[in-house]
Order: sequence, then structure tokens, then C-alpha cells
Amino acid sequence: MNIYEELNQKKRNGIKSFAVLLDPDKLDDVLFDSILKLCKESHVDYFFLGGSLLSKYNLPEIVAHIKQKASIPVVLFPGGYLQVEPTADAILLLSLISGRNADFLIGQHVVAAPIIKQSKLEILPTGYMLVDCGKQTTASYISNTTPLPYDKPSIAASTALAGEMLGLKLMYLDGGSGAYQPVHPEMIAAVCRAVACPVIVGGGLNTAEKALAALEAGADLIVVGTGIEKNASFLTEVGRQVSELNLKKDSYKL
Repeated sequence: MNIYEELNQKKRNGIKSFAVLLDPDKLDDVLFDSILKLCKESHVDYFFLGGSLLSKYNLPEIVAHIKQKASIPVVLFPGGYLQVEPTADAILLLSLISGRNADFLIGQHVVAAPIIKQSKLEILPTGYMLVDCGKQTTASYISNTTPLPYDKPSIAASTALAGEMLGLKLMYLDGGSGAYQPVHPEMIAAVCRAVACPVIVGGGLNTAEKALAALEAGADLIVVGTGIEKNASFLTEVGRQVSELNLKKDSYKL
């Protein structure tokens, strides 16, 4: 079963997932192995790998190291066409539908398409929506786009619906790295009501409580990143929250 089919099956069964976002520029060689070990112990479902701006290209080495130490799938989360790494398992082909910059709607994809076609990467067409969570992020600066207003869930829902009608298979609501606050639960719920596809939520989920709120609002997959850099044990808390939610779902079936 590929990742897209797995996410859809989980959504149908009400099963939640979580991913750890690894920024290549922020990985500490000394702590990397301990983070990978903790991810396995916390039953992390996926690694997302990439960033809005990379100061060095070390993706092949990172992917190889992950595959040596863990069996968790590696999904590219590219900030541009230069971040296509064929040795990963899949790629979020992000179309920045919250903005109006054609380069991030389709331009980068045109350049990357021949390279991706020649690889064995599973392609995950994803509607990417940046949300204003109180701080300008690298993603909004590099893309030169205006994020969705924090308190306008109807705009987010309509944007996601349009993306799904255009054929995008996943929706990703992102407050950005280091966001002051996470995407509001009302916005998550509105998007989940508007679309049938799996919904990913990331940015600002730096406590187990915030992660739980996103999941309870309807997110199918949450993404944590910056919180791990500051407090690795946070990962254990999130893993427990996800497991408990899924156990409750299984008990309801019984």
C-alpha cells in the first residue's frame, strides 16, 4: 500500500497520524540519532524532509542515514525544485494555493516534473495553504505571498475546496516554522468539512495540548518540528496523544 492509499484508508477509519518535520539546516549530527530513536519509540508515522531555504544540499546523506536507522517513510517537503531527492519514498508536490505567485502554484513544478518522473518517488499532489499565525515565516517571505487570515475559516475552506476540485489529493494547513500560535481549530474544522481528502496540519504545534486540539478539530495528520529541537521529550507526549485517540476510535468500533 502506498502512502496516499494509507492516508485515505486511515481517514475512512478515523485513524490519526503524525509526522516529524526535519529541516536539513537544523539537524544536529550529535542529536540526530537520538531523535531517530525517539521517533521510533513514539511510533512516528512519517518523516517530512525539507525547508523553505537550504544553505547546503545534504538530502541524500540524511535520507540514507534515516533508512539505515529506521523504517519510517521519508516524504519530501520541498521548498523548491532543487529539493527533489530520488532516494526518498515520496514527495509532497506542493501547490501554494493560498497565494497568487504563479511560480509556487505551477512554475517550480514544471522544472521539477522531468526529474520526478524519472524517479521512483510516490507523488502526492498537495494543496498548500499558509496561514497567518502571528509571525512572518520564511515560507511566506520566500514565496512572496500573503498567508490566509487567521480568523477567516471560510476563506480557507473555499480555498481547499477549489484545490480539491482542481484534483489536488491532500490539503496542508501550515502556520509555518516557529509560528506564535497554531492554525485555529475552527479553520481546521471548516476545511475538513469542505473537502473529502486527508487534511494535514502543521506549524505552532509545540505542545501536546495544541496537537490534540488540531486532531480533535479534524486533522488527519499533524506535523511537528520546532518543538522537537527545543524539547525532544515533547515527541513522546504527542505520540501518546495520537495513540490514545486511535485506541478510543477502535473501542468505539467494538
